[in-house]
Amino acid sequence: MIYTCTLNPAVDYVVRVEDFQAGGLNRSESADLYAGGKGINVSRLLKRLGSDTCAIGFAGGFTGDFIKSELDREGVFHRFTSVNGTTRINVKLKSGTETEINGPAPVISEEEANRLVQVTSELTERDWLHIGGSVPSSLPADYAGTLIDTARKKGARVVVDTSGAALKELLPYNPFFIKPNHHELSELLGTDVNTKEEAALIAKKLIDGGIENVIVSMGGEGAVFVNKESVYFASPPTGTVKNTVGAGDSMVAAFMAKIEAGLEPHKAFHWAVAAGSATAFSDDLCTKAEVEQVYSRVKIMKLEQEGTQ
Repeated sequence: MIYTCTLNPAVDYVVRVEDFQAGGLNRSESADLYAGGKGINVSRLLKRLGSDTCAIGFAGGFTGDFIKSELDREGVFHRFTSVNGTTRINVKLKSGTETEINGPAPVISEEEANRLVQVTSELTERDWLHIGGSVPSSLPADYAGTLIDTARKKGARVVVDTSGAALKELLPYNPFFIKPNHHELSELLGTDVNTKEEAALIAKKLIDGGIENVIVSMGGEGAVFVNKESVYFASPPTGTVKNTVGAGDSMVAAFMAKIEAGLEPHKAFHWAVAAGSATAFSDDLCTKAEVEQVYSRVKIMKLEQEGTQ
């Protein structure tokens, strides 16, 4: 079972206004509500790809109930830890440009935090723990690390799907898999990453440091996969980009799903790029059929020691 942990989920409230005027009365053309959060996106796609998954994390109030009901609607199993506060609402105002207003996270008590640790203590060597997104400020700084340690002691594979200082702090735990984009990789190592070759060199340093598998997504330039055995480049398929939200989450989900199904890592990488591209070409997260349609249009190439094939 692949468990996805979203410590700070949100209800995304997307509002479209034709000509927004600050300080005045504005009427929206449309408004939509979505269950938001990296782990939630990953679980939704895992379900679509046919993998067993369970979404965990913290949820509270009417917004927490909304997230649970949305997952129920898609048939995604969940086991959220209930909190006394209310899960945050993130407002995304679209009017020519997009303005985001992220709501505050609920305060997580020590008892509530301990209950989620107990959930991860029940994982086994057959399970995965995916930790994605931000961490509420009310939690201890090393809380995500505590969850990783707890899951690791039971033999579970760990995937870290965050960025910035949070990712840097979790690298010493040597996760099975991380997927920064090239901007996040630049920030992480304090060096510019502009080409696939540069991304491969920097990712190799992470592998040497103990990470098992690294995918670096580079938008329209494709992606890079690195582990101890090999380095692969992927060229993205052509298509009309409709949606970049969730593309990275789709890559993470597909990689885990295919590793879980027994594929070699570089073959799982091929599917990961297909899934990320399929979501980018869709209005929402992609479907299994869309991933399969895109797969044959993704070209991957192995980088040898002295050059590429």
